[in-house]
Amino acid sequence: MRKIPAPKVLPETQAYWTAADQGRLLVKRCNSCGQFHHYPRDICPHCLSSDTVWQDAAGTGVVYSFSTMGVGDAACTLAFVTLDEGVTLMTNLVDCDPAQVRIGDRVKVVFQPSQGGHAVPMFTPA
Repeated sequence: MRKIPAPKVLPETQAYWTAADQGRLLVKRCNSCGQFHHYPRDICPHCLSSDTVWQDAAGTGVVYSFSTMGVGDAACTLAFVTLDEGVTLMTNLVDCDPAQVRIGDRVKVVFQPSQGGHAVPMFTPA
């Protein structure tokens, strides 16, 4: 398994990483316009409201795009996954054969430990 660097935790993302350590994937939702957004931030990028809250995501979605670098055991598949909540995040696909990955595949979140830091959300076939 490749080594995962520890994420840099900022005050506005602390809750996100704490939840990841508990096996929960959080997204931000705006109370003003109702839209979800990711990357976590305090201001809604859709309506610029500061009335945002954390919400547990279902942890499932579809592969929007992906690229595999390397071969064999050294292969790493980077992907954009669109969650069922509608937000797209950049992540890694793990525990799958990169040659079998297709755009539109259903995936689910799994959490991998980082080096001396928080768990990192990644995705595997659903």
